[in-house]
Amino acid sequence: MPTETAVLETSLGPSLRRWRVLNRIKQETLARDLDVSQSRISRWESGDAQPNGADRLKITQLLRARPETAADRALLDLVTQAAMPVHLVCDLTHRLLAASPARTVNWRIPTSELLDRPLWRFASESIRSVEHQLPEHGWFEPLGPDVVYETERAEFAELTIPQSRIRISRLPLSDGRFARLVRDEPAA
Repeated sequence: MPTETAVLETSLGPSLRRWRVLNRIKQETLARDLDVSQSRISRWESGDAQPNGADRLKITQLLRARPETAADRALLDLVTQAAMPVHLVCDLTHRLLAASPARTVNWRIPTSELLDRPLWRFASESIRSVEHQLPEHGWFEPLGPDVVYETERAEFAELTIPQSRIRISRLPLSDGRFARLVRDEPAA
């Protein structure tokens, strides 16, 4: 199964800044840990430069959601057992962490084939558009708001995304990384 990267250049810097601020880590300390200069960290966070190659991989590994504690596993269980269409992905990489049976009703392959893989390649045009607009919504701020949007139906060999109104919420995991709860919003 081909895997399209889901880490958008527009989200890497703000995600790094949000993680660093919430975890009270100074740019200097992070720079030392990543073996780069403090000014490089600053340029990444501000969007003046983009990490590439090994630096991009290090940052992605640092920020990718890893639900490992009992509390995080409880969140996965809640999503997996939810009656409504809902799924949980890594906020940075869009890797699937959990999905409810109501969400997987339109999937033509087992959930196990999608777990821990980015769902970005299944993003409709409206999902892609909203993703690029997240900074304008304050998504990367420490207390960023939920974002609600409409998505059109999209057909893929593996699954169908029905036309729906979606609410995304950013949830902190116990280690300071973030997951994104994606759920259908009742029609207004």
